[in-house]
Amino acid sequence: MEYLTIKWLHILSATLMFGTGFGTAFYMFATNRSGNVQAIAVVTRWVARADWWFTTPSVIIQPLSGFWMIHLAGYPLASRWIMWSLALYALAGACWLPVVWLQLKMRDMAARAAAAGEALPARYWRYEKWWTALGFPAFGGLLVVYWLMVNKPA
Repeated sequence: MEYLTIKWLHILSATLMFGTGFGTAFYMFATNRSGNVQAIAVVTRWVARADWWFTTPSVIIQPLSGFWMIHLAGYPLASRWIMWSLALYALAGACWLPVVWLQLKMRDMAARAAAAGEALPARYWRYEKWWTALGFPAFGGLLVVYWLMVNKPA
């Protein structure tokens, strides 16, 4: 496969990863603020699905296509921008994995509360605080990775 094809795949998967992540986070955050248990149950279900359908494959494609492009372009793996990109990508991943677990737990709690016609348990809101807090370093780190990929500073 040639470099431009891999680059296209890399950009497309980065767009899906960041776009899906940011979009679903926005809707889950906003729906949580509504307090509508039925809406929260629906949105958390779809956010969990979107993470598995779009974000997970992109998370896998990103490093594979990135390393392939590094190899084809002849960039030294020890380049400062590559090392920072990898470190920040790892930070985003370290935040994302617990977020996925939290989303699944929140989805299940919301589904149970909606089915029973009850309020969300206090644990849901504790998880929501952690979910929100972990999103900031993940998205911030990925923004810097985007900048590094585009600019490739010396």
